[in-house]
Amino acid sequence: MMLKKMMVIVGAIAIAASTTGCFTRIETGEVGLRIGFDKQIKSGEILPGSFPQTVIGDVITFPVKDVNVQLENMTPIAKDNSTMADMDAVVVYNINQDQVSELYTTKSKAFHATFQGDTYLMYNYVVQMARNAIYKVSREYEALDMNDNRQAMEQKIRETMARSLAEEKLDGAITVSQVLIRNIAPAASVVASANELVRAKNELKQKEVEVKTAEAEARRMAALANQSAQSIEYMKAQTGLIVAEAIKAGKVNTIIIPHNLTMLGNTK
Repeated sequence: MMLKKMMVIVGAIAIAASTTGCFTRIETGEVGLRIGFDKQIKSGEILPGSFPQTVIGDVITFPVKDVNVQLENMTPIAKDNSTMADMDAVVVYNINQDQVSELYTTKSKAFHATFQGDTYLMYNYVVQMARNAIYKVSREYEALDMNDNRQAMEQKIRETMARSLAEEKLDGAITVSQVLIRNIAPAASVVASANELVRAKNELKQKEVEVKTAEAEARRMAALANQSAQSIEYMKAQTGLIVAEAIKAGKVNTIIIPHNLTMLGNTK
């Protein structure tokens, strides 16, 4: 009788397993874990390409390759103590597939996130770690210098996250492969101050140009005046020489006029 019941159960399972929806496909980039009918996690990861049955128990799937973490509306403080208006970034991380069971069963459930039926291991943990790294690295740069140093900042953020993972003994389980800063916006007051500074510098340069132009013009006029004075003296000397030569040749009659003579009479 017992054997007959067992055969009925096995037959029912076989029939159920042959129907659609009784298997879960583990896709590329995913790892699965089996949950028994007793709600306990079974040891051993289910690798991509497997079709574990879900008639008895269930299977949880975990994306482990190139998981994207979106970080938006951050307002870190820059080196100049100004608060950024906005900063957005993307962090890409991977989970060691051999560590899936360990992470899921030993780490706080608050570290993970669930979306569309998949469980993203350590997603919330990576979000917080990335934010901390971004805020820390931002302190090393002036607000207006960040856009020009995006690549350097991305590298430093990734290195900071790697150190944090190593300190928490998670570097063998989680790898941050990429950090991409999508947007950096300084505060409006910082931009306005920068524009005002540029305007003031331009005005100063313009005044410096005007002063230099005036100095050059003054030097030019002085040179012309000096040349004019020299020309007049030269002309006087030439005239005196010509008159002297004429007198010497008897071509000029010399008339001596007293210095206090104010009027000459008519000569007949």
